[in-house]
Amino acid sequence: MRIPRVFEPQPLSAGARIELGDTSIQHVVRALRMNDGDRICIFNGEGQECLAQLADVSKRSAWAILEQPATPAVESPLQIHVGQTLSRGERMDYAVQKATELGVSKITPLTSERCEVKLKGDREDKRLRHWQQVATSACEQSLRTRVPSIEEVSPLQTWIEQVDADLKLVLHHHTAQPLQSMDPPGSVALLIGPEGGLTEAEVDAALAAGFQPVAFGPRVMRTETAPVAACAILHYLWGDLG
Repeated sequence: MRIPRVFEPQPLSAGARIELGDTSIQHVVRALRMNDGDRICIFNGEGQECLAQLADVSKRSAWAILEQPATPAVESPLQIHVGQTLSRGERMDYAVQKATELGVSKITPLTSERCEVKLKGDREDKRLRHWQQVATSACEQSLRTRVPSIEEVSPLQTWIEQVDADLKLVLHHHTAQPLQSMDPPGSVALLIGPEGGLTEAEVDAALAAGFQPVAFGPRVMRTETAPVAACAILHYLWGDLG
């Protein structure tokens, strides 16, 4: 059986004994019914992972005795920051999950003129925590060792003016500019519009802020599909896919 991976945001050192958090206990103890002596893999979101042996397992608590930590080469050299306009239902979950599996470094949920999702106060905080957990779970599954951060919801205009990257791209199907003609970047900011698309004024604002328009083929993609295709292509060209 594959050794389960869990996320514990704390320092990892050989021989250390750490207490597992509630989410890890729910997974390895209550769901998988693991016991003392069983082995798990712990990663801390900062590039390290470590095999560990469970100890003092009960229904509500469990400890892990760490072996030698490792720093596997599983993170892409290309840093991608996705500005993802909010979408309804499970579409945002899908975009966060798949973008994480493909190696993005950061995701900022955006509001725009055609965005139909409105988040404020406690509801916004709850969704941000949920999306961060979606990203963490995707890292557990995909063997990543760094968890992308889910930033606070931002107006599109604010994000395009403040985001910093070597190359800034806005997905816009009315362009034929090839990515292969661009100089290889170390970091990319990727702007994804809502289901109804960005307005011409928003595209113009992005271009004025230094973004370059790019299309990934002749077909128009849904808002949750676009970051998946884009991140795969970017990592194939300049990252570690392929």
